[in-house]
Amino acid sequence: MSKTIEENPWVWIVVQDPGGNEQFLGQYDEAEKVSFIPTFMEKEDALQCLNLLAKKKGEKYEVQAIEFNELAPRVAKHGFKIFILNKEGGIVEKP
Repeated sequence: MSKTIEENPWVWIVVQDPGGNEQFLGQYDEAEKVSFIPTFMEKEDALQCLNLLAKKKGEKYEVQAIEFNELAPRVAKHGFKIFILNKEGGIVEKP
């Protein structure tokens, strides 16, 4: 686990269809040919980056906190990676 995550085990992710058929909002990195879950260390960064992420039209999205140790095995089970992003959508870390 990265030092950043060890210091703050709570991260922020975007949830599609909150309160319904909830799922983490995933993205696809064309350059690396990998699916990932955009993850943020600060809620404000997630909110600012939300408009930059690819989303389905007509769906609801909500930024929610989750413990990294809960997130990691759930996304790995479905073949996703975790990328820590900044508010501009740039990759900060790949834990």
